Amino acid sequence: MAEKLTPPGRKNPQLRTRVPTPPPMLRSRAALGFSARAAAGRFMLQSCSECQHVSWPPRDICPKCWSHEFVWKDMPEQGEFLAETVLHTSTNVYFKDRMPWRIGTIKLATGVPVLAHIHQDLQEGDQVKLIARTDKSGQGVIMAMPLKETANMQDDKQFRELSCDPKYRRVLVTDVRHEVGQSAVHELLEAGAKIVFMGVSEGWKPFAGQEALLALPNTEVVPLNLTEGDSVMEAAASIGHKIDILVNTAMHVRPGSPMGRKGMMTAKDEMEVNYFGLLRLLQHFGPVMRARAADGDNSAACWVNILSVYALSNWPEYGTTSASQAAALSLAQSARAEFYGSGIKVLNTFTGPMEDQWYQPVSPPKVTPQKLAKVIVQSLQQGIEEAFIGDIANDVIKRWREDPAVLERELTQAMESS
Repeated sequence: MAEKLTPPGRKNPQLRTRVPTPPPMLRSRAALGFSARAAAGRFMLQSCSECQHVSWPPRDICPKCWSHEFVWKDMPEQGEFLAETVLHTSTNVYFKDRMPWRIGTIKLATGVPVLAHIHQDLQEGDQVKLIARTDKSGQGVIMAMPLKETANMQDDKQFRELSCDPKYRRVLVTDVRHEVGQSAVHELLEAGAKIVFMGVSEGWKPFAGQEALLALPNTEVVPLNLTEGDSVMEAAASIGHKIDILVNTAMHVRPGSPMGRKGMMTAKDEMEVNYFGLLRLLQHFGPVMRARAADGDNSAACWVNILSVYALSNWPEYGTTSASQAAALSLAQSARAEFYGSGIKVLNTFTGPMEDQWYQPVSPPKVTPQKLAKVIVQSLQQGIEEAFIGDIANDVIKRWREDPAVLERELTQAMESS
């Protein structure tokens, strides 16, 4: 049975602080294809277009017919645990710090054998569930998990290296003035967060839900205004060294197309919050989180962005908001590169129109703040780096993956017919 995780005690300043060291990082382009899908929690393997042979590990040539043509296909997640090896020493610094480490051979339902990390609750001969995730180097790996939930399953040390579970971690929610931030606080506390720091701008101004929020245990209000550099810098100086997970809930959404607006003020406000606010957070909180990415069981683990799915392809009815979201997405991708190899994951959550006043004219379906917060916490617990929330977001990403140019024209036609 997996050992139950215990709340971390006070850090002993005389002991060595473990510095971030990644597992092996270099991968071929084919292997990066697996990593990109693992980041979204999708267990997909290469299938030869000529002979349909399923290959593992990823490769450039089919070992059966020598074809160069592959497609990525979702695979059945069940398999049989054939054999295991327990590593007690390694030349790789990352694994050397985390021994012993279980690895084993799993035979997939399709007959393909794969090498996987092994959950503590599994024994040879067991039927297992396979998951694909990214490790601390940002590369895709496979882990074998129990088919059914077991006691302390999420606390397994090898799985916790792949996940960003909020349990016993300290979290900053950057803006709790609106329902998204407030729902995130509730969900994080329910998931076992040690403390949730709640960012509040203009603390003198009351807001809906304030009294109930301030009455919650294990929370602390932090003055934080993402549009002011000094405010972000002071917050980082005060609590930056404590933050294990940062959830950026600040957003500025307004309807309107570029030619349908008068002046630049609204567009500037959108960029000031959605892009420059994120940039300020990265500059002041990012470096210290990156430095703490290996600091014990409850190290800094994840940076969470909430983005509109129209960051991928502009929705003209919210044209300048979509543009600011596209800038934020590009910045988030840059942040992922800077966190690369440290172990900090960047979780980008993409949502369609939400149940709030600024999307009021938009027809359902919409995403509730509670649903958004729940998916964020589930994504942290599962260790994925990309989540699409709601029917519209999932429909948009499906069309975008099929053909981005066609999606652009579909969105244009949607505006013309509205």
